Amino acid sequence: MAERSFLQEVQKLRLGDGDEFHGEGILAVTKALLQSGVSYVAGYQGAPISHLMDVLTDANDILQELGVHFEHSASEATAAATLAASVNYPLRGAVTFKSTVGTNVASDALANLASGGVTGGALLIVGEDYGEGSSIMQERSHAFAMKSQIWLIDPRPNLPSIVHAVEKAFELSEASHTPVMLELRIRACHVHGRFPTRNNVRPSFTLKDAIENPKRDVNRIVLPPASYLHEQEKTHKRWPAALKFIQEHHLNEFFSEDANDLGIVMQGGLYNGVVRALQLLGLADDFGQTDIPLYVLNITYPLVDDEFKRFCAGKRGLLVVEEGQPDFIEQNIRSILHKAELKTQVHGKDVLPMGGEYTGGVLLQGIRAFVGQFAPHLLPATQDQNQDLAQTDKRLAILEAVAQVHPRPPSFCTGCPERPIFTAIKMIEKELGQHHVSCDIGCHLFSILPPFNIGATTMGYGLGWAGASAFNTSETSKRTISIMGDGGFWHNGLTSGVGNAVFNQSDNLLLLVDNGYSAATGGQDVLSSKAINPIRNTNNPIEKAVRGVGVEWVQTVTHTYSLDQMRQSLREALTTQQKGPKVIVAQSECMLNRQRRVKPLIRQSIQNGERVVRERFGIDPDTCTGDHSCIRLSGCPSLSIKPNPDPLRQDPVAAVSDSCVGCGLCGEVSHAAVLCPSFYRAEIIHNPSTWDRFKQGLRQRVIGWLQTRIEQRLEGIAA
Repeated sequence: MAERSFLQEVQKLRLGDGDEFHGEGILAVTKALLQSGVSYVAGYQGAPISHLMDVLTDANDILQELGVHFEHSASEATAAATLAASVNYPLRGAVTFKSTVGTNVASDALANLASGGVTGGALLIVGEDYGEGSSIMQERSHAFAMKSQIWLIDPRPNLPSIVHAVEKAFELSEASHTPVMLELRIRACHVHGRFPTRNNVRPSFTLKDAIENPKRDVNRIVLPPASYLHEQEKTHKRWPAALKFIQEHHLNEFFSEDANDLGIVMQGGLYNGVVRALQLLGLADDFGQTDIPLYVLNITYPLVDDEFKRFCAGKRGLLVVEEGQPDFIEQNIRSILHKAELKTQVHGKDVLPMGGEYTGGVLLQGIRAFVGQFAPHLLPATQDQNQDLAQTDKRLAILEAVAQVHPRPPSFCTGCPERPIFTAIKMIEKELGQHHVSCDIGCHLFSILPPFNIGATTMGYGLGWAGASAFNTSETSKRTISIMGDGGFWHNGLTSGVGNAVFNQSDNLLLLVDNGYSAATGGQDVLSSKAINPIRNTNNPIEKAVRGVGVEWVQTVTHTYSLDQMRQSLREALTTQQKGPKVIVAQSECMLNRQRRVKPLIRQSIQNGERVVRERFGIDPDTCTGDHSCIRLSGCPSLSIKPNPDPLRQDPVAAVSDSCVGCGLCGEVSHAAVLCPSFYRAEIIHNPSTWDRFKQGLRQRVIGWLQTRIEQRLEGIAA
């Protein structure tokens, strides 16, 4: 169950010649694949291209009509290996995943694919999740492109350019027998626009044709001496073929090439930001016409020497706008110009930061510094002083606002079933002391932040237990705790974590968070999901898989909100005398997906006049002591504070906001930690029955009578 449905939008994929597409970048990419005659698509979800997998899932009927095979791959390596179908057959294939972590996982398959080369077009669509919006280490796909010689496309972030890039990527791949990588930043994935469509193309050579007419070429398999031949092919055949195709099809773009004797070269994905900065400096109009020559690298690898020689001839200065580090492109440009004996001065990371996202403000400052050095007359005379004052005023305003806003670290969603797991760990720490905790990738990684502050390291998706392998020692009776999600388990953890622990006779504990989905990437189904998926096999229990590879001590907690159950399982796993690896499967449905599933059903039932009961929790402000332990042991976003109604007490009291989904954890925490009796549970009844109304009336009369007696007694005391 993905976080968003595209069932209506995917009908736009049926548009043909003479039509115009209006919509989002991800849908445009899918339409471009179908217009290009793709035969198969595979991938693994991850930001910022998760929605591409969701679109393909919702468009499965359209794909089948065209004979296109689509798979949710078990991992990025599985997806990349799928492109093997294009090695010997004229089949166009595309795979997608998040980079750079996904590219790390897929690197073995990619290296073999790039070495042997391809016959059909092979396209990798990677989400270049870099900079401020990134949830991963700050690395770039560029290094992988250079390492394995995979051509790298970074198109201008508008729909016509993205669609053109997809279509030309297949042609470039086939012309040079080399896989091509198309990187899309988060803004490109979600940009909206329009482009003229063409008819979808059914592959002329199908998967059926390939299966029934198998081919093999031993020289395409990476094994000496063929591997030495591959290296020579890359240098003497594939590289020249790629350069020729790039130039002949004008894949890179030039704007206002002869407008001035200085210029800017940039990655295609940064074009909008550069033009916007030039507009703010008065050097470009609203339609992108600039006073500064621009060279847009829609192909960032390989660079075309002849194009640089042409662009830099007669120019005094060149600014390289290259996001991220190391400065691969800048180094390459310096080498090209040095060999060509061109005297153009190259600037880049000296006026722009080495690391970090190139936001509008960053680009504005860097471009202004560059233009001010080579052509200060192009900048308005009063601009520097006035703009500096304006910038100072803005910075002061921002600092003042930040000082008034209390920071709140990213955390679990309201009602998340993973929160009580870490609450239970904190409680167990009070009994048994602290344990070394090895983390993993997923929603559960939020446990490293307040209020839980649990976890020492994380090494990668599904590597939670592997990250504690060095601590598999008999010198102490204390056990380590490793965390892993169901998505990471099926991705990599079953072998790298569980299988490794069994093989090496680990005596430590794995806490496996089973929330029913690949929740962190948008709620896609996995092998153990409870949902019935019409095109995938689900309902495969994690406990069964764990026992299948040799784990004997396994417990499944089917309701993580029960702190008593969670604490009991953790206590037993950490203190049992039984040797061998131990696994606790903590099982409750992702609350976000549950709300997406249940809310429409509730609304429909209410509209149909059916009786519907919803639970809500609250706090009695007269009883709350202001201790706030409930918040420290929960961290739920719906738990907050408000002024104390008692004029004799100053500490603010806890409060439950309207975002509460009734999971009950706050009340569980209060009970389990013996904190206070201020929590109460209320039932909100829609379309109440006659019996409900009678009970409500009776309660009101009894409460009213009791309140009247209290008031009478107080009046008597006062008298």
